[in-house]
Amino acid sequence: MAGRLDGKVALVTGAARGTGEATARRFAAEGARVVVGDVLDELGEKTAKEIGDAACFVHLDVTSESDWERAVETAVERFGKLDVLVNNAGILKMMAIEDTSLDDFQRVVAVNQVGPFLGMRAVVAPMKAAGGGSIVNISSIDGHMGMNGTVAYASSKFAVRGMTRVGALELGRFGIRVNAVCPEGGGIDMVKPFIPEGFDPEVADSLGHRRLASQKGRSSADRRDDIAKMVTFLASDDSASCTGADFYVDSGNSAGRLIKGMPGS
Repeated sequence: MAGRLDGKVALVTGAARGTGEATARRFAAEGARVVVGDVLDELGEKTAKEIGDAACFVHLDVTSESDWERAVETAVERFGKLDVLVNNAGILKMMAIEDTSLDDFQRVVAVNQVGPFLGMRAVVAPMKAAGGGSIVNISSIDGHMGMNGTVAYASSKFAVRGMTRVGALELGRFGIRVNAVCPEGGGIDMVKPFIPEGFDPEVADSLGHRRLASQKGRSSADRRDDIAKMVTFLASDDSASCTGADFYVDSGNSAGRLIKGMPGS
């Protein structure tokens, strides 16, 4: 049975673990060949090895122009072309505005905003050569509405949605589509290293999963796979008419507030 991504070659950033790993694995299961990009070399190599011959690992610091050049070259040299880019790599810093240093702010922006810009720019030429392609930028529900403690993160994720629209407008004539996925959260691995000292990691994780009652009982792995499924749709030809848009995988959080005790609750 043919996969939805048969014949496609994809580069996924932040693919050593979490949502990126789930996406890389799903892509391969759907017939794509995948370049697993990450700064976590050991985990990234392990993920690529477990996927098999359809994957390879490349060290990719998304803030580095030379790393992007090498990653794109790896995709083309190893698999012959590049059709799909998933800008998934990201970091989180949870601090109040008055406690956020300029270095803290700029580090988050460098990874979450500059990284996707460099990635989009790096893949234009190979996607033109391939006759088109799909870029999927991972934004966030926090790129749609604010949350305290996320001044740098929310800023960067709002910016990703803006860059997505500009990319769609500029690159459409080359057959390159650009869309954003806005999840409710990526999981504890992303949250844990960047939370303030003394802040409960489990509480931090729950902030990323403020789901409606209908979503209770689903695991973190289920939620990551939901995101991977959406990214797979946008990478595939099934979404040929989709570009310049936001796709929310947020359990209805962006729909509004459900107030307990009020009619309809």
